[in-house]
Amino acid sequence: MSGQFEATVEVDRPVEEVFAYLSDGRNDPQFSPRVLRIERLPDTPTTVGTIFRSTVKDAGMKSAREFRITTLEAPAKIRWAEVSKNSVMAREGGYDVEPLADGRTRVRIFNVLEGHGLGKLLVGLALAAARKDADAFGARIKAAAEASIEAR
Repeated sequence: MSGQFEATVEVDRPVEEVFAYLSDGRNDPQFSPRVLRIERLPDTPTTVGTIFRSTVKDAGMKSAREFRITTLEAPAKIRWAEVSKNSVMAREGGYDVEPLADGRTRVRIFNVLEGHGLGKLLVGLALAAARKDADAFGARIKAAAEASIEAR
């Protein structure tokens, strides 16, 4: 079983700067409390093939995660795929980043979650939790990006 969750927010910052902020996965802990630590491999600007290795905590359990950037089309599209093997994982995820007429930026985030082994029983619960939190997650992305990117 698999399924998707998504959120859309409008960030009061220019599209190029929002794209740059989101393409650096090391910023994820600023808006995703489940991310305990994260590193970029190699430690160079993000490109297709860059790996983000993290430790996350879900439902009280820590796990190691690795995501590979599969698409990076500045300033509009970022895609990733989880390459680590976990019971519930993000087969695909990404950001769609769109400029708005007034200098703000619309951001859509999504993840497609799927279960493997025991995760086939857990993926429905993980999706329900992610969907329930989607709007708040989007709000955290907006707040973190606006706090990190200087207003013009």
